[in-house]
Amino acid sequence: MTAYSAAVTETPSALDGIRVADFSRVLAGPLATMILGDLGADVVKIERPGAGDDTRGWGPPWSPSGDASYYLSVNRNKRSVALDLKDPGDLAVARAIAMRSDVVIENFRPGVMARAGLDHETLSAERPELVSCRIAGIGRGDVAGYDFLAQAMGGLMSITGDADGEPRKIGVALVDVMTGLHAAIGILAALRHRDRTGEGQLVEVDLLSTTLFALANQASNWLTAGVVAGRMGNRHPSIAPYETLRAADGPFVVAVGNDEQFATFCDVLGVPELAADERFTTNAARVTDREPLVEALEGALAAAASAEWIERLSARGIPCGMVNQVDQAFALAEAVGLDPVASVSGVDTVANPLQFSRTPATYRMPPPRLGEHDAEVRAETES
Repeated sequence: MTAYSAAVTETPSALDGIRVADFSRVLAGPLATMILGDLGADVVKIERPGAGDDTRGWGPPWSPSGDASYYLSVNRNKRSVALDLKDPGDLAVARAIAMRSDVVIENFRPGVMARAGLDHETLSAERPELVSCRIAGIGRGDVAGYDFLAQAMGGLMSITGDADGEPRKIGVALVDVMTGLHAAIGILAALRHRDRTGEGQLVEVDLLSTTLFALANQASNWLTAGVVAGRMGNRHPSIAPYETLRAADGPFVVAVGNDEQFATFCDVLGVPELAADERFTTNAARVTDREPLVEALEGALAAAASAEWIERLSARGIPCGMVNQVDQAFALAEAVGLDPVASVSGVDTVANPLQFSRTPATYRMPPPRLGEHDAEVRAETES
């Protein structure tokens, strides 16, 4: 598998000179700060002595070095310092790190940072240009911020799974991922405002708001039409056929987005009469009469294997593809000319998807060992 070179480029990164004090842990916050680190920021990860980030113990699987694969996924391009915020000396170091930083990010329960004197109000009184980011759980209350809870309580699980089955969570902590992305976007916008005005500010994002925002058309269906979505398996509530369809050897994905594509799709399948059937001539009609449509399409698809259909349909511009496993997805990325893996000091991580013509993402440091940079970070606070 091709891995992106971790060699340091002489081209300045977009966030060169930006310092980040990262008090966050688990996924949303660390993902946000890894993005900032990829873009050139100096990220100092403050962790609990002896234990560190919770994800350090979230295995199996473990990497060959003994690190939890989960931890490795979102912690490259950071320096680690182990500090006990209940110890006055360590707290003083943590405060010094924060006061030297452009950004402070945390995802503790409400009140924790304030009790330590590390909240935005306290820090910004002395450093008004500081940008702080707080990642909360289910709103601004004290409900624990776990992705699984957000998927359930935010409505996402209610629309995920088979129509006659139980609600299902998505197979990755997607709400945490999206919350981390929003946090990074908010921090960058706040830095832009600071650069124009000299004013810092507090950026807040929570898992529940992120989940509702991510419901997109399903949320709009409720807000504008009073339609409460339910589970539809792999089907789309407003487009057909836009789902998995079964060929002779099993299912593959078809994403027909308009009436012209549907006519072409039917022509490839050898059933052009379906495109002229009044039940299927428009997308709205196809959504209404989805069951007979799928029955007719799968009857035609039974004549050949999925790979053959994908080849024939793709040649005519119909969006379709296999349902890949993770290893197959990485192989596909390579096959279509991408570099999906960033290898840093022998640790393989997923490459940042952002591509820049002038300030590319860089991969300078592997995920740090707990407290690996204690000495140098403490020395910096004393200078």
